[in-house]
Amino acid sequence: MNPLTGEPPGAPEVRLPGARDAVGGALRIRNLGRCDYRPTWQAMLDFTLARTAETDDELWCCEHPPVFTLGQAGRAEHLLAEIGIPLVRTDRGGQITYHGPGQVVIYLLLDLNRRRLKVREVVNLIEQSVIEFLAGHGIAAQRRAAAPGVYVGGAKIAALGLRVRRACCYHGLSLNVDMDLSPFAAINPCGYPGLQVTQTADLGLALTPQQASAGLVGQLARQLEER
Repeated sequence: MNPLTGEPPGAPEVRLPGARDAVGGALRIRNLGRCDYRPTWQAMLDFTLARTAETDDELWCCEHPPVFTLGQAGRAEHLLAEIGIPLVRTDRGGQITYHGPGQVVIYLLLDLNRRRLKVREVVNLIEQSVIEFLAGHGIAAQRRAAAPGVYVGGAKIAALGLRVRRACCYHGLSLNVDMDLSPFAAINPCGYPGLQVTQTADLGLALTPQQASAGLVGQLARQLEER
């Protein structure tokens, strides 16, 4: 069921039989399509607060209409100009970023204790999944020390931010695929003045957001399975 509406999702739920946690629950993949940021955030929080030791971990895949989001400790001055895009103050870590159509967003709702993961390990897992996904398409990407995310030639292509409650995490990552990047000029991306951003379409990778999402989810599932 779609966690936002209670109705069947636009694309079917996918169970990856190889990606199983320590108590045998399947990793569920939910394709939510394009959905507004606020209700998605609320659904993640509701899911996290209601889950039990038996609740399966889930990955939620979606796109958002144009929105700036500011992390819990984010500074408003990183919004440089009002350009008609709403700003949502949220409870994830990190500073300000932009979400819009053509960007892949994947939320990781994980029981960290059950998977014996610490937050830093989840961050590394996310970054490695993006790096390996891009490497599989001939794009060399890197981490940066003390600047979470994934970069290509100094430009940021993937951002991430997490929140942990009751030893379970939510929020996740965004990967720029084929979108209008101009709204990033109205912010200091992730709090870094002058940081350039890029996307797979500008790097010669002809993938739709749906194809990129499926490939990246596969990498995330493999990384989780190996823990």
